[in-house]
Amino acid sequence: MLPPPNTGGPPRVLAIDPALRNTGWAVVERQGRKNVALAWGVIRNKPKLLPSSCLAEICRCFREIITGHQPNVCAIEATIYVQNFQTAITLGAARGAALVAAAETGLEIYEYTPRRVKQAVVGRGSADKAQVAFMVRALLGLAETPPHDAADALAIGITHLEGSDPRVGMALEKQRC
Repeated sequence: MLPPPNTGGPPRVLAIDPALRNTGWAVVERQGRKNVALAWGVIRNKPKLLPSSCLAEICRCFREIITGHQPNVCAIEATIYVQNFQTAITLGAARGAALVAAAETGLEIYEYTPRRVKQAVVGRGSADKAQVAFMVRALLGLAETPPHDAADALAIGITHLEGSDPRVGMALEKQRC
């Protein structure tokens, strides 16, 4: 049994960029007027690993991340239009594995479209991954540019924090799952 979500202290977001083989994650917190990246990384599943084992590993890793970092909310990339239905099914399964771990602790879950995240972080909804990673590094004052999947998760966390802060004046674009 996982501990209940962190309900006190500053907003702390578990942000997720789901994928079967390379799931980006980040824990971002609001400290005063600043957003601070507490941790980030990529859950890498080997190509030879069965999809079912990948899903179990994603869920297990997020349970550890939640226990270790005690977020009080979860923000995840929303399902996007994918031309290949098999890719959509695989992405949906990876999202589901991550969401199960978040839901087990009672975290509220918010979804953000990729376009909304890029717009919030870069200023353009059509920005590429390199631009997102560069801006994440600049906005969070990181010493190095994180891997693209982790940078995407950090961007999702920033989007949630900026959108949920009434001082910023942006409406929070959210959907409860």
